[in-house]
Amino acid sequence: MVILQAILSGLALGSVYALVAFGFSLTYTTTKTFNFGQGAFLSLAGLIGVSAILLVSQGKLLGFPTPEDVTAGSYLFALLASAAVLAVLGFLLYLVAIKHFVGDGGLSWVMSTIGFGIIIQNIALMIWGPAPIALGSPFGSSVIRVFGAGIRPQEILVFAATLSLMVVFDWILHKTRIGKAVMAVAFSKNTACLMGINADAIAISVFVVSSALAAIAGVLIAPIATASVFVGSSIALMAFSAAILGGLENPRGCILGGFLIGILEFMVGLWYSNLREIAVFSLIIVILYFKPAGLLGRVHAEKV
Repeated sequence: MVILQAILSGLALGSVYALVAFGFSLTYTTTKTFNFGQGAFLSLAGLIGVSAILLVSQGKLLGFPTPEDVTAGSYLFALLASAAVLAVLGFLLYLVAIKHFVGDGGLSWVMSTIGFGIIIQNIALMIWGPAPIALGSPFGSSVIRVFGAGIRPQEILVFAATLSLMVVFDWILHKTRIGKAVMAVAFSKNTACLMGINADAIAISVFVVSSALAAIAGVLIAPIATASVFVGSSIALMAFSAAILGGLENPRGCILGGFLIGILEFMVGLWYSNLREIAVFSLIIVILYFKPAGLLGRVHAEKV
């Protein structure tokens, strides 16, 4: 029963890691860059979600929502509003902090994305303050029993939403023209351009999608972990670890990595909660020793 409880809770948390890790994979395969400010994006998404719910229910943007304020309609509006705002921020991030550094071989984009994230975090701090904001679930706080283990409706929503999104995006990547264009740019930007594919438009698109996925993850996890300026950093770090563990250039591997890390965290937490991070990063080190490209990644031979 206890192990089943850890697996169910781990799948819910791992779903959030998988969403963000998928975004990391998209941006890396197409531009060889990441958004190292993704933690700030996650935090901002949760706070925007809170304000969106308050706007619908109380007609204001700041404050503390009551459980009655969080209805299915207001929560859906919060998801859409956060995704829209973060998509615009992803577009700005690419223009300001990524575009000028793509392909130059340097690491200037690392500091520029970190700096962009710090700016976002401090703006959020000025608007919402440092105090965490509790956000209720649109499905209430009751616990559903499954073979003796308890799972909250919000955790089911997180898992179901993530699984649905991943199926949709996997279909888009492998079955549609836009998906094949993304994969072509990921394989070779120059070749893709010769084939008439607008590589810059693809790069912008993946940063917009990556940021929107972070927004959805931030709003989905808020009823479980609260909405706060600081909550996104640890989630983004674990999501990045999930991407490395599963295989950074393989979106399916990133999803697998997210689920594995989520389950491992809760399994270790059954006995030694303070050893969660130690267990996660020890596993990553061991896996990368034997599989440098991750569980589902492939090592590319260097041509000289």
